Amino acid sequence: MLPFLLRRILIAIPTIVIISVMVFALQHLLPGDPLLVLAGEERDPEVLEALREKYRLNDPIPVQYLAWVGNALQGDLGVSLRTNQPVTELMAEKLPVTIQLAIMSMIFALVIGIPAGILSAVKKGTATDYVANVVALSGLSIPNFWLGIMLILLVSVNWQLLPASGYVPPSEDFWQSIRTMLMPSFVLGTALAATLMRHTRSSMIGVLSADYVRTARAKGLAERVVILKHALRNALTPIVTLTALLFGELVAGAVLTEQIFTIPGFGKLVVDAVFNRDYAVVQGIVLVTAVGFIFMNLFADAMYYVLNPRLRGQ
Repeated sequence: MLPFLLRRILIAIPTIVIISVMVFALQHLLPGDPLLVLAGEERDPEVLEALREKYRLNDPIPVQYLAWVGNALQGDLGVSLRTNQPVTELMAEKLPVTIQLAIMSMIFALVIGIPAGILSAVKKGTATDYVANVVALSGLSIPNFWLGIMLILLVSVNWQLLPASGYVPPSEDFWQSIRTMLMPSFVLGTALAATLMRHTRSSMIGVLSADYVRTARAKGLAERVVILKHALRNALTPIVTLTALLFGELVAGAVLTEQIFTIPGFGKLVVDAVFNRDYAVVQGIVLVTAVGFIFMNLFADAMYYVLNPRLRGQ
C-alpha cells in the first residue's frame, strides 16, 4: 500500500506547485493597489512606501513568490494586510466552523442519498424508482442560494423553528450550535445526497445482476441479507471514494451558503479578502484548501485500495 500512496503523493506535489503559482500570479495581475485600501484616506507617499517595503511589494513577483513559498514551507503563510493578524491564526479561527458545516452536510447526504439509492436500485423500473430519480434530479437542479433563502423564510420567519443566521461554537452551547447549523447543512447536503443517490443506484444495479448475488438468492438467503451483506458491500467501493471527494468539495465550496446564513467560516473570510485585495489571506486559504482537497483525494485512493483487493498486487 505504501508504494501506491507514494506514487499518488508524487503526482500531488506538482499539482500544489501549479495551484500556488496560478493563485499568486493572478492575485498580482489584478488592477489596483491593495495598499491604497489599507492606507485609507491618509495616503501619505512615505507611509505607502514604508508599507510596500514591509510587505515586500517592491520586490519582483518571482522573488515575492519564492519568499512566500519559503515561509509557507515553515508554516508561515504571512500577515493579513487588512487586520495585521497572521494568516494561520485567521484560518485557525474560521476552519473549524467550515469543517463543522461540512461534516453535518455530509451526514445529511449519507443518511438521505445511500438509502434512497439502494431503494431505487432494488425497485428499478417501478414508481418508487421514478420518484427517487425525480427527487434526485431536483436536488441537483435547485440552486443552493434559492433553497437557503426559501428555508429561511419558511422555517425561521414563518414557523420560527430555527435561527435564520449566525453561529454558536459547540464549546459554548452544543445544542444551539447544532440548531444554527441545521439549515445550512441541509442546503449543502441536498445536492450531495442527490449525487450519492444516483451513484449508489448505478453501482447497486450493476452488482445486483452479478453471479454471486444470484447464487446467494439461490441458497435461499433473505432478500435483506442479499442486498445489505452481499450486494451493498461490493457496491460500496465507488461510493466511499466519491464520499471522500465530495467532502473535500464541501470544504472548498461552502462559500455561498456561508454568506447566505452569515456563518463566519472560510467563505466570509475569502470573500472579504478578495474584495480588500488581501494577498496573504487569499493565497493562504487557496493553498490550504488545495492541500486539503489533495489529502482527501489520497484518502479516497487509500480507501479504494483497501476495498478493492485487485489493487493490492500493484
